[in-house]
Amino acid sequence: MSTHFTTDERAWHAWIEPVGPQTGTPEQIQAYESSVWPDSPYFRLLAWHPAALEARTALDHAVFLARPGLRRGERELAATVASRLNGCELCTSVHSRFTVTFTRREDEVNRLLTEGVEAELDDRWRAITDAAAALTASPPRFGEHHVRALRNAGLSASDVHDIVEATAFFAWANRLMLSLGEPAAPSDEDAQALANQRAADTVARGQA
Repeated sequence: MSTHFTTDERAWHAWIEPVGPQTGTPEQIQAYESSVWPDSPYFRLLAWHPAALEARTALDHAVFLARPGLRRGERELAATVASRLNGCELCTSVHSRFTVTFTRREDEVNRLLTEGVEAELDDRWRAITDAAAALTASPPRFGEHHVRALRNAGLSASDVHDIVEATAFFAWANRLMLSLGEPAAPSDEDAQALANQRAADTVARGQA
């Protein structure tokens, strides 16, 4: 039973010096200031390649933020499953909190975090979790039977596409984050980055 995965806040420390106000070019500073978390060392590190960070920010918004399609909470569930399997403690904490916020199913989310993807879930969450787990595996194990299970659980063709997008985005994002630094218990040096997370949580609660 894992004790590493939680809905509690987590920090992340970079192994490469992030871009900062004193070291960045105007393009790099603009890229991290318009990112999801402007004070996060992760997004400031990605700002070494400002065009790539801007593309990542735009894709993140397109996949997860308000728009027609699968309910936000179930897109967050797919991201939680990918992050849990990839071992990304920070991403798991963030997206499991969002899943709880948008679905109000805290018990099931905590069971998923502590017991893993085999935890007992209802049919719809079982189908989403199995699909996200199969997509996250390397090489992927996702197949037609996952699509049938999702459709049988009530998801439309568009919803299935949303599950694939949300999972694929985080299967990549987790690996990028875990290749450039490591998770850490929050401390005073993480105050600004944690403030970004709390602001995002507040916005999510207002949308739920």
